[in-house]
Amino acid sequence: MPYEIDSLIIGGGPAGLTAAIYCARFLLGTVVVDAGGGRASRIPRTHNHAGYPGGIPGPDLLDRFRRQAIENGAKIEGGRVTRLTAIESGFEAVTADRTYRARAVLLATGITDRRPAMQDDLHDAALAAGLIRYCPICDGFEVLDRDVAIIGTGEHGGREATFLRSYSATVTLIAPDGPHDLSDATRSELTSSGIQLIDGPARDFAIDGARLQVSTGLGVRAFEAIYPALGAEIHSDLAVALGAEARDGGCLIVDDHARTSIPGLYAAGDVVLGLDQISGAMGQGALAATSIRNDLADRSWRLR
Repeated sequence: MPYEIDSLIIGGGPAGLTAAIYCARFLLGTVVVDAGGGRASRIPRTHNHAGYPGGIPGPDLLDRFRRQAIENGAKIEGGRVTRLTAIESGFEAVTADRTYRARAVLLATGITDRRPAMQDDLHDAALAAGLIRYCPICDGFEVLDRDVAIIGTGEHGGREATFLRSYSATVTLIAPDGPHDLSDATRSELTSSGIQLIDGPARDFAIDGARLQVSTGLGVRAFEAIYPALGAEIHSDLAVALGAEARDGGCLIVDDHARTSIPGLYAAGDVVLGLDQISGAMGQGALAATSIRNDLADRSWRLR
C-alpha cells in the first residue's frame, strides 16, 4: 500500500533535513527519502559553518541534523526516488522498496561535482587530506599562502583562479583536457594577476607526502591543494520530468517562497541556483518548509 503523508522531502542534506525539522514541528507528517552520498557527507571538516569553533566534519554535522529531525517527529528512510508523478491528491513517488503519496514534495537533491580523471580510492584519500578541494568559498582560507592549482578553463575556471589568487600568490590554472579555452581578455587578466596557465591534459595523479602530483602539458607538477573547476551534475531530473522550469545548467527556478513552477512542488539547496553553502541551504530549507505549511493550510488543511 502507498505510504500517505503531508510532506515528502527527497534528499537528506542540510536543506532537506532542515526542512524536515521545520515540517515536523509544523505538525506535518514528514518523511525524508535519502539516497546518501551528498556533498556535505564528503566534507572532511567545515570551518565556515557558524557555531562550530574548530570546525566540524560533514558526516558529524549531518548526523546532528538527522537526530534533531527524528526527535521532532520526522521519519528518515534510505532509498532513491526513481519516479515522481502528479496525482489528484498531490504526488506519488516511487523507490525500489516503497511508494509514497504526499500532498507536497520538496526536492533537496543537490548536485554532484565533476571529478578529475583519477581513481576513486586516490580521490577519496586526497579529499580527506585536503589535497583535493571543491569549494573555494568554503575553504579558501585554509589554503592561505599555499601552492594552489585549479583544474579548469574558460570563464568558470578563470573566475575560480582569480578568487583563489586573493588567498595565495602561487596559483596555477591547468586545462583539464588540452589547450586552454580562454578569451584573449581573460588570458591577459589572469597572467597579469600572476596566475600561471598550463595546458592539459591533467592526469596521472599521485599523492606525494603533503602534495598532490599531476601530469600536465608541462610535465609533472605537485601542489599543496588542487581545486577541480569542472562543473557539476544538477539532480533536477525528477522535477524537470514533471515540467518544472529550470535554467540552462539544470538548476530549478523557484519563486521567493521556494515554489517551483509546479504547484505543490518545492526546491531548496544546491539544486536551486545559489551560493551552494550549508548555511544557505539551511535557510532555503526553512523557507520551503514554511511555504509548504502555509500552502497546505490555504487548501483547507486543518491543524491537529
